[in-house]
Amino acid sequence: MIHNRRSVLKLGVVDFGIESAALPNGVTIDLAVIRHPGASAIVAIDANGAIPLLTQYRHAVGGWLKEIPAGCINPGETPRVCAERELREEAGLVARQWDQLGAIVTIPSFCDERVTLFLARDLNDAERELDHDEVINVERVPLEEALTMIRRGEIFDAKTIAALHLTREFLLAAR
Repeated sequence: MIHNRRSVLKLGVVDFGIESAALPNGVTIDLAVIRHPGASAIVAIDANGAIPLLTQYRHAVGGWLKEIPAGCINPGETPRVCAERELREEAGLVARQWDQLGAIVTIPSFCDERVTLFLARDLNDAERELDHDEVINVERVPLEEALTMIRRGEIFDAKTIAALHLTREFLLAAR
């Protein structure tokens, strides 16, 4: 339970602060916590079993990262609406069929970000609309190749790994 919060920095989606927290064992401590609006991430699979895999420049990790389309939830958006927007903006796709695969918490030790994972199918092309701070290349990769890329260490983004494995399990269960 949060007793109080002292804001340190709010910049974009990052809301960093110090919170006094009462732990279940009765101890009260100060914790550095990032509050986050949440995000959605999408595995979009076409009729041939290929997915758009982004190669995106991520300054915080020191370069390029392979990942699925994803982004922060805007005020008033649901995770699904966010997913539809991000798929169109980053991958240039719209989908007619959507399934929610689950959700992950990215860094629970100091951040409350929850990423809702989706599977999008029955795809059509749309115009990409990258944000000014996005540098993204898109390639189509068979789902099985993307899973192999995880094993080879080429994909190490947590939301992407979780979503790709959940997609495989979802598709196998649907057979």
